[in-house]
Amino acid sequence: MTMVVDWHLARALLEWQVELGVTDTVLAEPVDRFARVEPPAAAAAAPQPGQVAAPPPMPKPQEIDTVAEARAAAEAAQDLPALKLALQGFAHCELRRGARNCVFADGNPQAHVMVIGEGPGAEEDRKGRPFVGASGQLLDQMFAAIGLSRRSEDPAQALYITNTVPWRPPANREPSKDELAMLRPFLLRHIELVKPRLLVLVGNTACEALLNARGITKLRGTWAEAQALPAMPITHPAFLLRFPEAKREAWADLLEIKARLRSLG
Repeated sequence: MTMVVDWHLARALLEWQVELGVTDTVLAEPVDRFARVEPPAAAAAAPQPGQVAAPPPMPKPQEIDTVAEARAAAEAAQDLPALKLALQGFAHCELRRGARNCVFADGNPQAHVMVIGEGPGAEEDRKGRPFVGASGQLLDQMFAAIGLSRRSEDPAQALYITNTVPWRPPANREPSKDELAMLRPFLLRHIELVKPRLLVLVGNTACEALLNARGITKLRGTWAEAQALPAMPITHPAFLLRFPEAKREAWADLLEIKARLRSLG
């Protein structure tokens, strides 16, 4: 005969066992209460009654290839105004956050000589033009001595001046290798659009960006090649202001530039 246990009978039996002092049930098989039991994935993910479901894990942010982004933006620029806009709109370089202006260029874009400096200083950042402080005044005097000026309308007697990086680094520090790599596509495109006959690389940062070399006191005065163009490294005017005795070597470098221009016609 099979006993049918309904809810009321089951409760009465349970209460009777409690009155007898039963505190635990004994199963047919022993259970190790200390064993770690991994819940099924679906069960573990499901919230229990009364619990708030845990939010799904945040996806990892996708890493951005800033050099590739810069290259694409630079290559899309078909002229200098478009390149300036692309550079101003490039949001991946942290240098721009502490700078007032994007210092793009100055001078005659038709010039045969393109001068590439390091980075804007305080005065350049304030005015938005490269080489306008004390170093810039000396630079103008140096090139005026060989008949070149950023104000000349004649390409053969003109200068076009830009910097390796367009935003002032904090405390005038040198740009990092990552910053140089990120902004290099814009510099290379800048050279392509200007089409100068020769380059003048002013200081270590410009040499590092275009020649992958440092040590301006050893590099200066010796012609190199950058972007299939003759390139002359020279010491920075700021160095000459601190060490006037180095002006003799700087004058020799300027004469080399003048002679090379004559040979290029």
